[in-house]
Amino acid sequence: MNASTVPERPVIEPYPPIEPYDTGMLDVGDGNLVHWEVCGNPEGKPALVVHGGPGSGCTAGARRYFDPERYRVVLFDQRGCGRSAPHASDPATDMRHNTTDHLLADMEQLRTHLGIERWLLFGGSWGSTLILAYAERHPGRVTEIVIPSVTTTRRSEIDWLYRGVGRFFPEEWDRFLAGAPGVGRDGDIVGAYARLMEDPDPAVRERATADWCAWEDAVLSLEPYGSSNPYGDRPSKARLGLVRICSRYFSHGAWLEEGALLRDAGRLAGIPGVLIHGRQDMGGPLHTAWELARAWPDARLIVIPGAGHKGSAATRAEVLGALDRFAGK
Repeated sequence: MNASTVPERPVIEPYPPIEPYDTGMLDVGDGNLVHWEVCGNPEGKPALVVHGGPGSGCTAGARRYFDPERYRVVLFDQRGCGRSAPHASDPATDMRHNTTDHLLADMEQLRTHLGIERWLLFGGSWGSTLILAYAERHPGRVTEIVIPSVTTTRRSEIDWLYRGVGRFFPEEWDRFLAGAPGVGRDGDIVGAYARLMEDPDPAVRERATADWCAWEDAVLSLEPYGSSNPYGDRPSKARLGLVRICSRYFSHGAWLEEGALLRDAGRLAGIPGVLIHGRQDMGGPLHTAWELARAWPDARLIVIPGAGHKGSAATRAEVLGALDRFAGK
């Protein structure tokens, strides 16, 4: 493992905005259509952006991390969110076929559909969990990995995010707990919200969505960078879909054996990786990134002082630097 803490750097701007040159809806089965887009150089190095959430959807801003002259950048909206269909905000959408295994299969189907042999993987938060699961399952398909904000979605990490960190925000956590009536302080609060998001009453779903987003925003409220309400300020449809997917995935531990991604990190041997993590990340503490870097022989961990889960200008500079370095390989 190679770990370092970076000093303050000059502000580095991302690449200019760019539009896709190709886009489509991939039929992945079970009635699901996954939205995808490709931008940059059609002959460039293939890279896949894996968004967070789960259920956030990809954003135009993610395109700007890549040199458009050297990368062929693929973005996609995971099942049930963004421009994929059907959308999880619709209570009629069947969620039985929306699991981690389904998303991993979708990524492989998209790779085949686009005629890509191997690609770089980029993404943070929930995206890093999906990246690690994919790379450990298909190491031969991955050239490099760049992750800002590392998570592995262990049940212990989920318990921290929705219970443990409440010791720093006791008033806000009490409100979050009150949004799930009948759940004691040691009860399954995430599972309770998952059930609320399946309630036939739209008012119940909307209230649960508001309470969930208020808690997520509270956890990030001490961070000096980024939007002050990154969850609550989303459009209604996006928030409903996000919370329905998030609560479902986290109530099932993302259908991953506890600790499996760290246990199997040896499968990543030979894949260069850069892990970039804010020291003040309250939602996903640095310890997980440290554990992963120790278990992954070819990973470099970069710790950003003063940054949290939302990142900072220094985080952005390290991401851009890593992707620029890998562009020539």
